[in-house]
Amino acid sequence: MSQNIEIEFKNLLTKQEFERLVNHFKLSEMDFFTQENHYFDTSDFALKEQGSALRIRKKEGKYELTLKQPYQDALLETNETLDPYTAEIMFKTGKIMDETIKRLIKEMNINPNRIQYFGSLTTKRAEVEYEKGLVVLDNSFYLNIEDFELEYEVSNRIDGQKKFASLLAQLEIPVRKTENKIKRFYNEKYMQHND
Repeated sequence: MSQNIEIEFKNLLTKQEFERLVNHFKLSEMDFFTQENHYFDTSDFALKEQGSALRIRKKEGKYELTLKQPYQDALLETNETLDPYTAEIMFKTGKIMDETIKRLIKEMNINPNRIQYFGSLTTKRAEVEYEKGLVVLDNSFYLNIEDFELEYEVSNRIDGQKKFASLLAQLEIPVRKTENKIKRFYNEKYMQHND
């Protein structure tokens, strides 16, 4: 198990703004890799209601289970490596095989047996070191949606926010209130679920 605090800034982009950033950072198709995020929650979105999320990320043939929970002004991520067989069981049944994650969900007063598999989001991603942080450019596909996003991961919130705002201003990209991928996925799933 590993845990880390995540401080990041996000901004949804138009396709043209995304391409502007690709050119700004001199990225080519070879700089992008693909990852899959598979999301889980209860049928009534109990994790989402608490600002939390559960996912399995498949990247370069490896699987990692992550529980994200609110922590001060950031997110606490608890990560567990999974073997492919265990990941497949979770996709098919929603059953959480990891005891640490199961315990943390119980501590949120959610029955882990109510968790079910919701679906996947595929992202083409490029990462670039920038001003003591990490710029991440994502092109994501989920539930018949395609979106583009800029993320900036930092260790210092105040300094990071200034650098992020400066980058957006420099490239004439408007600041947009941006939910994280999990929330965008859940919101779309919720809307489709209630149609």
